[in-house]
Amino acid sequence: MSDVRRLFILRCGYEVLRRSVSLRGADPTVILCEPVCAYLLDTAHGWVLFDTGADPARLKDPVGRQRFQGSGWVSPPIILPEHELLPQLERLGVGPEDIRSVILSHVHYDHTGHLKYFTRASIYLQRREYDFAMGAHGNPAVFDDDFRLPDRDWRLVDGDWELMPGVRGVLTLGHMPGHQSLVVELPRSGTKILVADAGDLRENFEREVPPGECDDPALGLASIRKLKAIRDATGGELVLLHDPDEVHARPLAPAFYD
Repeated sequence: MSDVRRLFILRCGYEVLRRSVSLRGADPTVILCEPVCAYLLDTAHGWVLFDTGADPARLKDPVGRQRFQGSGWVSPPIILPEHELLPQLERLGVGPEDIRSVILSHVHYDHTGHLKYFTRASIYLQRREYDFAMGAHGNPAVFDDDFRLPDRDWRLVDGDWELMPGVRGVLTLGHMPGHQSLVVELPRSGTKILVADAGDLRENFEREVPPGECDDPALGLASIRKLKAIRDATGGELVLLHDPDEVHARPLAPAFYD
């Protein structure tokens, strides 16, 4: 029996990306405005957050905006006031101190931006992703000051793992050295597979094409097939984080799945 009561999808802004970043071999001159999401779980053991969005404070600061300049960026992300994560949580009656656990899919900036605010939470990350992040990685999309925080309760995991009944982490390598997705069991809505960046677009899964931004395309393809196999075995649903058509068609917070 699952310990999860509700799942909220929080839209936390948009990234302006070349299509080739999301879909390997796609036309790089085609530009997509892709949503960024975080996910809030209401569980019998407290509030759980999967990913934390990007930090809008960087966009309000000229020095911070410079992080988004260079050949790898089309433009800085777009985060309107209604997209900001903490006010969205507040509207749900949830403060940063109420978050019991934060699960990070990986350490790109659009997943780690608000980690600093959840000071009472245990942080779950794949060990290999943690080792990469804390090393001399040289990745311009990884902002060290988002997560190199003192006195945090890191809970490093290896491979597939379970947080509680109904919340299962799944190692989905390829996009990053220790990327993970999340499988959530809901009492009425069934299985929701939060893929994170294992595949940005529905096309990644339908055509079985790995992300364009992928450390290892072969592993990326294997992860796409792994998530599809979980979907088929559970009768569940793939929930895409970055696909505009998918996200815009879903109920977003304060609406929820139960």
